[in-house]
Amino acid sequence: MSKPVYGKNAAQSRNVEKISSPVWALAVALILFLIWTPFQVGLFNGQQLDFEKPIYIASLLSSLLLLLWMGLYFTKFKLEEQRDLIAVAALLLPITYALSLFGAASHYMAMNLLLIQSMYIAIFIIALYLLKQKQLNVVIQNAVLAISYFIVMFGLINWLGGAKFAGGLVGWFSNTVRGGKYLDAVMTDSNGLRLTSIFQYANTYAAFLMAFLFVAVFALIRSKKWYGTLTHGFMLVPIIVSLLLTLSRGGLVMLPVVFILLLILLKPAQQILWIIHLAIAGIAALAVTNPLTTLGTELNTAFTSGAALEGWAYLIVASLVVAGLGWVIQRYVAPWLEHKLGAWGSRKGTGLWLPLGSLVLVGIVAFLLIGTSVRSILPANIETRLENINFKQHSVLERFTFYKDALKVVKDYPIIGAGGGGWASLYEQYQNNPYTSRQAHNFFLQYLIEVGIIGFIVFIGFIGYVFYKYIRGYLKRDKDDFANGYFFYIIALSILVHSLLDFNLSYAFMGILVFLSLAGMGAAMDSKALRGNWNKSGLRIGYLAAVAAGTVLLLFLSINYLSSSTSAMNAKNLVGVSQSYEEIKAPLVKALDKRPYHPESVLYLSSMDQQVFNQTKDTQYLDEAYNLVTRALKDEPYNKDILKQLASIYDLKGQGDLAFAVYEDNAYKFYWDIDWYDAIISRSFSLGYTAYEQKDDAKKQEYITAGLAAYKHVVDGVEHLKTLPPEQLQGRPFSVTPSIALNAGKLQLMSGDDELAAATLKSGLSEDYADTTNREIARWYLAVLKRSGGQDQAIYDLLIAADAAEAAAIDSIAAMQF
Repeated sequence: MSKPVYGKNAAQSRNVEKISSPVWALAVALILFLIWTPFQVGLFNGQQLDFEKPIYIASLLSSLLLLLWMGLYFTKFKLEEQRDLIAVAALLLPITYALSLFGAASHYMAMNLLLIQSMYIAIFIIALYLLKQKQLNVVIQNAVLAISYFIVMFGLINWLGGAKFAGGLVGWFSNTVRGGKYLDAVMTDSNGLRLTSIFQYANTYAAFLMAFLFVAVFALIRSKKWYGTLTHGFMLVPIIVSLLLTLSRGGLVMLPVVFILLLILLKPAQQILWIIHLAIAGIAALAVTNPLTTLGTELNTAFTSGAALEGWAYLIVASLVVAGLGWVIQRYVAPWLEHKLGAWGSRKGTGLWLPLGSLVLVGIVAFLLIGTSVRSILPANIETRLENINFKQHSVLERFTFYKDALKVVKDYPIIGAGGGGWASLYEQYQNNPYTSRQAHNFFLQYLIEVGIIGFIVFIGFIGYVFYKYIRGYLKRDKDDFANGYFFYIIALSILVHSLLDFNLSYAFMGILVFLSLAGMGAAMDSKALRGNWNKSGLRIGYLAAVAAGTVLLLFLSINYLSSSTSAMNAKNLVGVSQSYEEIKAPLVKALDKRPYHPESVLYLSSMDQQVFNQTKDTQYLDEAYNLVTRALKDEPYNKDILKQLASIYDLKGQGDLAFAVYEDNAYKFYWDIDWYDAIISRSFSLGYTAYEQKDDAKKQEYITAGLAAYKHVVDGVEHLKTLPPEQLQGRPFSVTPSIALNAGKLQLMSGDDELAAATLKSGLSEDYADTTNREIARWYLAVLKRSGGQDQAIYDLLIAADAAEAAAIDSIAAMQF
């Protein structure tokens, strides 16, 4: 029978380990790293300049930490057990990202993901060996808990009107504080006010809260000290309230799923305690959520100290009540439950009964909150979000569409993938309708796109092995709750499961938590001795040499990229305050010297060069812009803005045919971009008309064919959008615009199809004859009718009333012979 783990009966073995000062220093450095990272927008990989600098700093710091680890563990590292092999296997993860560079859709994004993955593995290796030592394990667990609790309270301080105070707490080390406030810790969207805390994205914050809600319950139950029990019990209400204030449907849907998965491994006594603590905290949180929602909305509009104090009073009183009840339960109920259920809990399969019962209970609660008026006890915005949870809701339908489109990408990039950022670069080519989402909203599919089947198998094999060996070790129940790794299992499982529905791991801080937790699970896993002689000096030194080489490369790249990013950001800041071309150009040149493919730097400098050319007519500026753009496109062939810059440069050179070719040749990449197809159609007519004037029938026909093909693409797309479920939003506008109707009608006229031209032109008409485009459509429409002896007197009268000179223009067009 396993030993009791509750109250006075707990007999915790605390062997004092001898840990050297340098190892303590490494642990402290890791903790400081974990304190810094979340307040940089959670190290969001936003795939643009504003977000990249903290990622490069984090990559640099993780490299230095890994070098320090190597210095400390060079003589201690051995290949003796399975745990050591996962430190070796971990290197395969960044290697698969390095391989994906060969077919990367965006070198810029792929390199960023390579740095991030390398950072994850650095943290994993360091943590794996630190967490093997029990003292350090407990210290790091407590540090992670303290950081998470601070993040929760940080969010609530912002919610209750204390944005300036919250900003002051972190402004000295966070680059996200502007005007004394942390940006968008509370956001407003179509659903109302939403709490996002450090992430600026409510759904990822919900995933974080879900993980640490369960961690807090676990920490409360295992705590041996009264102050620990009270602290963890106190935090339950703030976490649940925060989760509700995110208005995250995904968080509410995945919460019971993760809860049941976590219960399965626990003994019956533990399961009952989890349910009791969460039920009490949930009831208390629901009791205060309504007034806290109202007060938060008021305080984020206009701060009053009375409302703020009232809000904190609700929160603190509810938290104190729950903390007190939690202490009573742990002091009296927990030992009794363990005594009564201890023998039963040792039987095989007994841990499944309560999870199965919980599944039924969750179903009943879900039905009451979603399908009945019981949800009216909640604030109106939360009630609305619950009411809209169904499989026909637009966000669910959109996610299914993302997933289907993601598989299309995988089909074309099956083996080594499309590189980091593959979805963001390619999704417009494969999308079913014109949505905008640079994230696939499923971490696993996004990972599959980026590294292909080979990399995905490596990743799933790696985490699958860690989970399998951990669960085997945990079920032996030969370690106490401070050393059995369940703390880390909760974090890893919660975040990974929620990531089936969202892009949580696009926040590198969340990825760090996952790999730190995988390391914690690895430290506690069932680790057997390796067969054969793996611990040869050649293998050990070879591994450490590979780690050292990779770390030095990572360090070099991080320093270079950090320098480039700093220069690019300096230039961006100068754009708003300086009129000097040379002053702005200097940092851009420095940025591009290290990364000639950096999209935003290329766009800034190319745009400036074109402006200076327009002023001076000096072709050296145009040549420089051309060289910048063509060089960048070698690494960024799917960057729409850089392609537009290339077309613009060709226009300035008077090479309209080459500009048209840029649009036509790359149209397949932007399947639902109506502006792109508008440009093709309008340029087709312009170039076709020029060819007509030059009596070049072959060229004229070529441009007519291209333009009409683009128009057919638009018409077919409009018809396809009619097949979408009525609940699903189409996304960006996609229709036959007046401009498209005008130019398509002209092309149809040039092709000799007067009847079709008239119908197309008429479809683009509006009642606004003050609009020049509408008058031109009417002019061509009436001219086409006149060519065949027809007339539309009502349109004619409206057009002439707007401009009497239109009569002569109509006659001129009607007389044309195409």
